[in-house]
Amino acid sequence: MKENKKQYTVCFTGHRQIPSGEYETLAARLREVVARLIERGFCYFGVGGALGFDTLAAETVLDFKEKYPYIKLILVLPCRDQTRYWSDHDKERYEHICSRADKVTCFYDKYRRGCMHERNRHLVDHSSVCVCYLTHYGGGTDYTVSYAEKLGVEIINLAL
Repeated sequence: MKENKKQYTVCFTGHRQIPSGEYETLAARLREVVARLIERGFCYFGVGGALGFDTLAAETVLDFKEKYPYIKLILVLPCRDQTRYWSDHDKERYEHICSRADKVTCFYDKYRRGCMHERNRHLVDHSSVCVCYLTHYGGGTDYTVSYAEKLGVEIINLAL
């Protein structure tokens, strides 16, 4: 992604597990935030392709593409085999998202240590806003949000 696109780019990061009682509320908040970001001029939306919040974010952006066809979903994947332990249902959702994405970038063919952090840093490095679902500290989401804060990226935490 070119540097001049950074000011129009949002990345997403969040936990893989979303409590079922919170899913609908989180989805509604995410829709509100994405709508506001589009109104602010954001048109590139980077997602890491993981289960949970990443999947919700990607599907939300794809829904908004129907009304705003100029927005772009960019998948930044850590490795091609990241779905190797996923259920068939989750793999189908993932393939559907991949087939509708405007761009898919993948770092490695096979999983390797550090590839998830590399993906997360890339998403943050190329964004000016980070929309997250951070409910607890420790783990990849916390790492990514802390990295974004260090770089001065605007953080919108949907868990607050």
